[in-house]
Amino acid sequence: MKAVILAAGKGTRMGSLTESVPKPMLPVWGKPILEHILLGLRDADIREVCLITGWKSEVIESYFGNGDRWGMHIGYVRQATQDGTGKAPELAKAFVGSDDFLLTYGDILVRPETYRRMRDRWSGGSFGGLLTVTVGEDVTKGGLNFFDADFHLTRLVEKPSASQLEQLRQEGWLKPGEPVWYNAGIYIFNPGLFNFTARLERSPRGEYELTDAISAMVAAGQTVAGVTIEGRWVDVRDPQVLAELEKDGVASVGK
Repeated sequence: MKAVILAAGKGTRMGSLTESVPKPMLPVWGKPILEHILLGLRDADIREVCLITGWKSEVIESYFGNGDRWGMHIGYVRQATQDGTGKAPELAKAFVGSDDFLLTYGDILVRPETYRRMRDRWSGGSFGGLLTVTVGEDVTKGGLNFFDADFHLTRLVEKPSASQLEQLRQEGWLKPGEPVWYNAGIYIFNPGLFNFTARLERSPRGEYELTDAISAMVAAGQTVAGVTIEGRWVDVRDPQVLAELEKDGVASVGK
């Protein structure tokens, strides 16, 4: 299995912190965020990685090089136009070839064993895709996911509004006492994903959304498995989150 990491954004919510470096290179516990991700992938025996870079690409490329220092093979594709998460993975299509691949954003931290759990779930069935979910997050800022009894995705609602959430409650999709599954932003796909990203249209936000491609997969009858995040899940979205991580210190690594 290969891996594709989306690391092209500037991270505007980080303010001056990303004026000279891209957000995935901001340090956490003495290492860039991206290095923690790569080490976790290596622990899961994923050693071929394509980094999709953009803002300050040279900072990432000069730091990681070809990956030899980490016992990995790292390549790069630069994303010239930031037009959404749905089209960014297509830049790695040649790299992926006929292989399955793990896809993650370059600013999400999880326990390293998460990637192994994902691989185990993937190998246990015949899936078109796999997505990770967590609880306790504001679903109006991300994807809201619904699953059947086998924890296969049945519906995905991207950034639902308050009125949409109320409608989902009235329709029985959201039930008191049941988990509200937030899209955790780490996936596994086979190359068939590109058949769906190729047909994407821009969302009301004016972007191509990866979640629209996943919804199309489900509508086409493909099985998309779910995996719950155990332990730490951090979207390093702003300076406050970064400061909290540093305050926790290295003792939080692996928890």
